[in-house]
Parts: sequence; C-alpha cells; structure tokens
Amino acid sequence: MCNLYAVTKGQQAIRELTRAMTDSTGNLPPMPGIFPDYPAPVVRNHEGGRQLTLARWGMPSPAFALKGRNSDPGVTNVRNVASPHWRRWLGVESRCVVPFTSFSENEQLADGTRPPIWFALDESRPLACFAGIWTRWTSVRKVREGETTNDLFAFLTTGPNALVGAYHPKAMPVILTTAEEIELWLTAPASEALVLQRPLADDALVVVARGQKQDGQAT
Repeated sequence: MCNLYAVTKGQQAIRELTRAMTDSTGNLPPMPGIFPDYPAPVVRNHEGGRQLTLARWGMPSPAFALKGRNSDPGVTNVRNVASPHWRRWLGVESRCVVPFTSFSENEQLADGTRPPIWFALDESRPLACFAGIWTRWTSVRKVREGETTNDLFAFLTTGPNALVGAYHPKAMPVILTTAEEIELWLTAPASEALVLQRPLADDALVVVARGQKQDGQAT
C-alpha cells in the first residue's frame, strides 16, 4: 500500500489543475513527505464551488478492523469499492482528489530491508492527483487526543502497472493526470467515475528516488 507521498508544487498550481474556486489552506508549504494520519491538501466539491482544503489522511476503518481496539488511525488506501462500508462515500459529495508529485512504495532488498522507492510521472515530478474520498468523522484517532472530529480522506487503489508491480505486486494508487479525468471523478455518477479505477500505462511512471523518506528534489 502507498503510505507515503509528496506534493511539492505550490497551491496555485493545485488550484489551476483542479479548478478549485476557494482555498482554505492558508500558506501551504511544500510537503516532501506525507505520512498517514497527517493533514494534507485535498480538493473537494463544496457549497461555494470546488475547494482546496486540508484533511487528515485515513478514512474510518470498518467495524471488524476495530474489534479489541480503543482507537482508529484510519485506512489510507481503499480498493474494494463494492463494500457497503466504502460505497456510502462514492457520491460526488464525498469524492475528492488528492494532489501529489511523487509517491512511495517499499523496495524489498536482498538483505531483508525495505527502503522507500519513489515514483512520479517524470523526473520533473509534475503535479497529478489520486482519486479520493473524504468524510467528516468523530472518533478516537489517537488515545492521547481523545475523541475528535476531523475531515478525513483516503485514495483508491487498483492493480499495479508493470513498473510499480515490480516492487509492489498487489496495488498502486488510482492516478488522475488530466483536468478532464479530475472533472470526471468529481462530477460523474459513480458508475462512470469508477472507470478511472485502473492502473496507469506501464510507461507512464518513472522511478525518481530511492532510500529516503522524503522526496523534495523538485519544486
């Protein structure tokens, strides 16, 4: 699963790609290493037009995953959209896109270590988006925080293309590379939008970095 990604392009570039009308993120710095349960930018449908805002990475876990636990750190990657747990958030009001410039999987080395390996659309790390879902939810994310209410998000995954599959054979994020795909994900009925839940072409990504927990080389 992808549990680490980066977005190092500025918020103006994000607004232009996603056609966001409003921006509640303030002064958004480059984020070369975004980890689960941390706030990150998303673009969602909003009353005042499409909105760029911050949400916490990790959707509410299914009930079976919470048995015997007193906190829910959330689910970062969603694959089975036919599950009733996820299906409730497939309407346009709960869809979002998650801007990124590169994402990481773990590379299995011969010595047993699993360092990060980073993928992007090319070496310049152009801006793209994951297809995501979001919700406002009250729960205990961390015991020391107690019960809190947060805007939460996760992004969809699918089978990997050949490049990602060589390192992570189970899945890759659902990636949207054009304004048209972003528009489809944010506005179309679920039956049409879910056509986007497919791997990128095998030559659509390149490896841009290895062995580091941040990828901030391009801005």
